[in-house]
Amino acid sequence: MKKIALLFIATLFSVATFAQTKYNVDTYHSFLNFSVGHLGISFVDGKMDKYQGTLEMDKEDIATAKFNFTIDASSVNTGIEMRDDHLRSADFFETAKYQDIKFVSTSIKKAGKNNYKLNGNLTIKGITKPVTFDLVYGGLLKDDGQGNQKVGFQATTTVDRTAFNINYDPTGMGVAKDVKFIVNLEFTKAK
Repeated sequence: MKKIALLFIATLFSVATFAQTKYNVDTYHSFLNFSVGHLGISFVDGKMDKYQGTLEMDKEDIATAKFNFTIDASSVNTGIEMRDDHLRSADFFETAKYQDIKFVSTSIKKAGKNNYKLNGNLTIKGITKPVTFDLVYGGLLKDDGQGNQKVGFQATTTVDRTAFNINYDPTGMGVAKDVKFIVNLEFTKAK
């Protein structure tokens, strides 16, 4: 009887494992952008150029999706080398000590037809805080003409940079405290 019970548990575990579909981020069709206020009158936009990420979900059920991202903080790019070097310094990301920015999802809740709330933990400079993204599900394409299965999303959130010990200009008069992230993601089913 004990062997039958163990076999049953192993079978359930195997079925649960195979039910998960894994996707890898398609860096050619994904963009990690940010925008931050400058002097209270304008905005500076930038992006992160190097990252990797995965998505796992049961069949096509977005509510079961699990996102896991690692971003190379030194890949920050605003198009101005002097500003980017400053962003890599201890005033901001301190990339010599903290190379990676990480996001790991904890839950997804439906918020409308193709809208969800994506909850997770964001780690910057070794500090982890919960964040919520507004997630728009773009859809799933089973064959893009090249035999790939793809899924797409847009995620947006705003975080207070000072919560992650990014305290340059702590008043926020020159560089705003709130940073908006606009993330366009396309994933390809892992082979």
